[in-house]
Amino acid sequence: MYESRENYLETILILKQKKGSVRSIDVARELGFSKPSVSRAMGILKESGHIKIDSSGEIILTEKGLNKANDIYERHKLLTKFLVDVIGVKKEIAENDACKMEHIISKEVFEGIKNYMKKIKISRKK
Repeated sequence: MYESRENYLETILILKQKKGSVRSIDVARELGFSKPSVSRAMGILKESGHIKIDSSGEIILTEKGLNKANDIYERHKLLTKFLVDVIGVKKEIAENDACKMEHIISKEVFEGIKNYMKKIKISRKK
């Protein structure tokens, strides 16, 4: 999946958690994109089976879309935490870099970081 599509799915998920419902205009405002650009992207995500749009214009993540959005958001949160807590990067820089890294990191490397974070969390509690 393309990075931009993953960003749209992640944004829809985050907005849904914050606001309860999401429309194309909400996504456009959040990302700073034009309404036509977002409408086109929503059409692509709808065709690929990642979202549905109800009669009132609310964007609903399908199971496929929700799984992908959760996966990307988990990567984003964990990579940000790793960059801040382990490496000592400023939060704003970590957020920006995690947003780029979440799309290109391999499953193996991500799982390694995830396991490392669990391990150091345990050792820090002792």
